[in-house]
Amino acid sequence: MSLESLIPVSEEALSSTVLHPKQSLGKNIEIHTEQNGFPELKGCSIALIGLSEIRNAYFPTAVYELVGFRKSFYSLFPGNWNSKICDLGDLPNGATAEDTYFALKEICFHLRQLNIVTLIVGGSHDLIFPMYQSFQTNKQLVNIVSVDNQFDFSQEEELISGRSYMSRIIMDQPNFLQNFTNIGYQSFYIAQEELDLMEKLHFDSLRLGSILSDVKLSEPFFRDANIAGFDMKSLSWQAVNQRGGAPNGIDARTICALARYAGISDRTDFFGVFEIPNTSISHQLLAQIVWYFIEGYHNRFDEYPVLTSSGFTRYTVALTDVEMVFYQSDKSNRWWIEIINESYLDNKNKTTALLPCTHQDYLDACSDIIPDKWWKATKRSIG
Repeated sequence: MSLESLIPVSEEALSSTVLHPKQSLGKNIEIHTEQNGFPELKGCSIALIGLSEIRNAYFPTAVYELVGFRKSFYSLFPGNWNSKICDLGDLPNGATAEDTYFALKEICFHLRQLNIVTLIVGGSHDLIFPMYQSFQTNKQLVNIVSVDNQFDFSQEEELISGRSYMSRIIMDQPNFLQNFTNIGYQSFYIAQEELDLMEKLHFDSLRLGSILSDVKLSEPFFRDANIAGFDMKSLSWQAVNQRGGAPNGIDARTICALARYAGISDRTDFFGVFEIPNTSISHQLLAQIVWYFIEGYHNRFDEYPVLTSSGFTRYTVALTDVEMVFYQSDKSNRWWIEIINESYLDNKNKTTALLPCTHQDYLDACSDIIPDKWWKATKRSIG
């Protein structure tokens, strides 16, 4: 079993916990150590795994030192959390990057079978690919949300890398990718061909400026995500105190808010943070990003699958060309819009689905403006 390939947390990372108060995370989570062995997974809700695989990174950098992150993370205090959290240690690199992918795919599949939400920290962004592959055994459709300043497409379709792993996912057969959403892209990093491909495939995206102006716009996209991946290259240099970093990017406060939205999502099985710079500030920020994800997890509304038979208010909006149905949750006040699968128009097998949306989407529909996400989702359903 691939879990056996995980190695214990280093003694250096554990040494700091001696000085931490008894309420700290380091003394309230189960940790894979040389002395105590592998944690008991029964009852575990969240598992943390460290990686260092960067051999397929588009811009290879130094391997991120997980010791600094763990020292910062263990020193934090938990919120009002009541679930079991386990640090399962690190997955060492295989003989090849593909060996690492295989081991990670098997680990992700096993933990998902146990209903354990998995946090992946370290390595390069292409590690989303084996996370995606872990859904193939069950033939489950997958939604991926990537926080990144680029789309990670490439013209070299067979090459997996930090820039082109999405091309491999798109070309993979059989294909189970339902939707891909990019959050935080910057236009000057995007080739026109990539923009055209996003449009052709009816994928979603939110520009950096939109997120910085109103981070709440991202929440509906995370609500539908099975995998959420954060590329730390999308941060501004001020966020991680890195000279030579990006002059524009997501700030520290916004990245933590995005992590919390990812955690709140009832559908998110895997959360990964990649391409992490080695600075003392990034250790602390990464610890807080993980903390906010876990905080979000403990504030989930348990509204998936969405059962609108009770606890929802139904709104029907008649536009010029189409009638739309919206639902608002009485519990969370969040909104969904009904999508009809137009692949089946014989009325016998016609199916519907609920797409997360915002209150503004409802107001736009009331003003006879069709929400963009409705158009894209409808076109994807047609195939």
